[in-house]
Amino acid sequence: MRAAPGIHRAGTVRRALVVLTAGAVVLGTLSGCSLFGRDKKGHAVSALAAKPGDCVIAPTAISAEIKDVTVVPCSQPHQQEVYALAAYPLPAGTEKSAAYPGAAVLKAFADGACLSAFSGYVGSDYRDSSLYFTYLLPSARGWQAGDDRDVTCVITTTGAKRTSSVKGSKL
Repeated sequence: MRAAPGIHRAGTVRRALVVLTAGAVVLGTLSGCSLFGRDKKGHAVSALAAKPGDCVIAPTAISAEIKDVTVVPCSQPHQQEVYALAAYPLPAGTEKSAAYPGAAVLKAFADGACLSAFSGYVGSDYRDSSLYFTYLLPSARGWQAGDDRDVTCVITTTGAKRTSSVKGSKL
């Protein structure tokens, strides 16, 4: 899964991309992380397995490709939550054979899809929020293998750790 190159700041018409030191994912719930099949202390899972309801610790190393993320209960300190998975639209019947659309096309799609999903998850308009979003994009290799076709939308902070979910928080 390819890490997005930036975060998006509330209040700007067109979001400027800023280098993000971590393109990790995860989405929490108000009472904590969705822990179906996950331990309570946190552990690495494939970036492809991260799903809405997960909270993650941002990776410490910058990497163009994120393979694993550390999922923790949302009650434990974390920097990010996955809040949506967005499937890149493909013509009917080409889902398995479609060529990789390219990072620029996927970034444009992710900007719109993640922005659209933000208010439904947080409960406030993105322009009024103190939170940011970023995303993980499918990699060319994962796309060709057919196992990485979704954009993973991730809420993040400026580095401050949270010990609760932002779902419905109106932050």
